[in-house]
Amino acid sequence: MAVRPRLRPFLAQIIGQPLPSPSALRYSCYDSSHPESGARMDLAELKTAIQRHMSDGLVTIVGSGLSCAEGLPSMPALAAQLEATLGPILSGSVAAEWASLLPKIGTQGLEPALLSQPPSVELEDAIRKEVGRFISERERSVVAEVFQGKRVLRFTKLLKHLLRPSTGVQVVTTNYDRLIEIAAEEAGLGVDTMFNGVFAAQVNEREARLGFCRNVTLHKGAVRFQYAERLVINKPHGSLDWYDRGGTPVRHCGELLDATMLIIPPGQSKYRNGYSSPFDLHRERGNKAIDRASRFLIIGYGFNDDHLETHLAQKIKSGVPTLLLTRSLSAKAKAVLSLSAHVFALEDAAVGCVPATRVFSKGAINVFNGITLWDVNSLVEEVFEP
Repeated sequence: MAVRPRLRPFLAQIIGQPLPSPSALRYSCYDSSHPESGARMDLAELKTAIQRHMSDGLVTIVGSGLSCAEGLPSMPALAAQLEATLGPILSGSVAAEWASLLPKIGTQGLEPALLSQPPSVELEDAIRKEVGRFISERERSVVAEVFQGKRVLRFTKLLKHLLRPSTGVQVVTTNYDRLIEIAAEEAGLGVDTMFNGVFAAQVNEREARLGFCRNVTLHKGAVRFQYAERLVINKPHGSLDWYDRGGTPVRHCGELLDATMLIIPPGQSKYRNGYSSPFDLHRERGNKAIDRASRFLIIGYGFNDDHLETHLAQKIKSGVPTLLLTRSLSAKAKAVLSLSAHVFALEDAAVGCVPATRVFSKGAINVFNGITLWDVNSLVEEVFEP
């Protein structure tokens, strides 16, 4: 992500000195502020390591960071939206309950506050409705741009460079939005959502999987199924197109204003509701994919889901190669770095207007100036489409 030539004189005036040339910017800085920084890595080594990582047995874990990069709301933005909208529509004891939560949300953040003071069923329902409505609203504008050909999603670009095994590209996400599903179709892949049908699709893992079967052959007495290329997505926190229909979970791609959307809002309810269908089925299938993984690609995920971490952390600790991409490593993500020498992480290290990437690998910390490999767009352009 180099500075455009036309902008260089103006930026130079702003900072009061000439900008270094793009070629001069792209080098690895040994981070001497960390005594444990270890050996220096050069850019070619880093790119080669990333290319080699995208091989057999890859399972991708996607958190909210990827959706935020496309313009969907972050957790602080959700908190601000709830603070602005919930008060006027609540009444009685629920309004008082929400008012008592607001100071905690302001000091602790949305999810920590809801964990420390679990909301009543009524308040949780109001939170769920507003969170779903707000994210759906933002999602619509992004989807419209994709449909009109004005935008290519980051994940679409990345999928074009990932292996497509016969078992499907395995993805586990805590996100409610449908950007991964859309990205997959835009990359020429089918999407196995575990639902079968169109108008009110019902959960049926077998039928959903066999819907991608294109041929059946008999080889030495064994039946072999040949499947179309597809992405298998697991959404343990629910999805914007999951609804309750008379007690039955269904998937409907349109917007149903008066129906109950099946998403698990932040807070303790995700542990309680995570054991009901279809959340439990997606969690179980996602955990199985994690247990079988030979390597992980983790994008924009902060390691804040205990259900997922039970399996994920154990696999990482066992030595499964893991690549983390994020704008900023959370405290829990940094703790993951200590689990294994086979984990390497990339985060934003920009200073002022100069982009940079900080790389954590095998006890070493290196900073690459002039490049933003932690962002999927830049990663694809620099590593796979140089």
